Amino acid sequence: MSVSVSDAASRVQYPSLRDRAVFVTGGGSGIGATLVEAFAAQGARVAFVDVAEASSRALADALAAAGQARPWWRACDVRDVPALQAAIADAAAALGDFHVLVNNVASDDRHRLAEITPDYYDDRIAINQRAALFALQAVVPGMQRLGGGSIVNLGSISWQIKQADLPCYTIAKSAVNGLTRSMAGLLGRDRIRVNTVTPGWVMTERQLKLWVTPETAQEIERNQCLPDRLEPRDIAAMVLFLASDDARMCTAQEFIVDGGWR
Repeated sequence: MSVSVSDAASRVQYPSLRDRAVFVTGGGSGIGATLVEAFAAQGARVAFVDVAEASSRALADALAAAGQARPWWRACDVRDVPALQAAIADAAAALGDFHVLVNNVASDDRHRLAEITPDYYDDRIAINQRAALFALQAVVPGMQRLGGGSIVNLGSISWQIKQADLPCYTIAKSAVNGLTRSMAGLLGRDRIRVNTVTPGWVMTERQLKLWVTPETAQEIERNQCLPDRLEPRDIAAMVLFLASDDARMCTAQEFIVDGGWR
């Protein structure tokens, strides 16, 4: 994993994010790692969890070596809700109440309809849907003490484009907008904003290794309006905006970053 600290630092600066505490789920690799880098470059106090211990440690070390504040992190399987909420509580004790939560963690393993069992379904929902609700539950009291906050839930265009080879994932991701809109309605009076950022097909190391083939690359070219490939930094740019005070009147919305696919 390479850490593009200089790239993250070169992007737009949001003064409102400096010194604010930010929590990212699944922050040790892929889009999540870029989110951690981007918030660190804003001067935020960043915490994250990820099941991948080696890449998480490497990310924290690389940021510290580049002169950024070392992020707080813990190896955590978000399917274990008590462990996830304990990590959030411990991170808040170290960094202060969280003004920003990014529900990023996900797993898009492919699977066939005929092979799905109840246990497999529950496992996919636990990663891709349940963790977001319980992370949100854990940060809300702190946001209420702060007088506001921003929660960004990561969605997916997979269900919107009728992708057929990962039904449990698309079921979970189709629920993200429901979580966003219901929680925006519930928490708005506390000035807690809740939005969805929906990525298209982002060229992470995992996607390039597992799913991007010459055939699927042609599918991207055929369906995106823009000829360029989506990168994690494109998602991070939208998340930073929504986390900042510049987006103070944006809530209950879905912001799609997909190169014009949908």
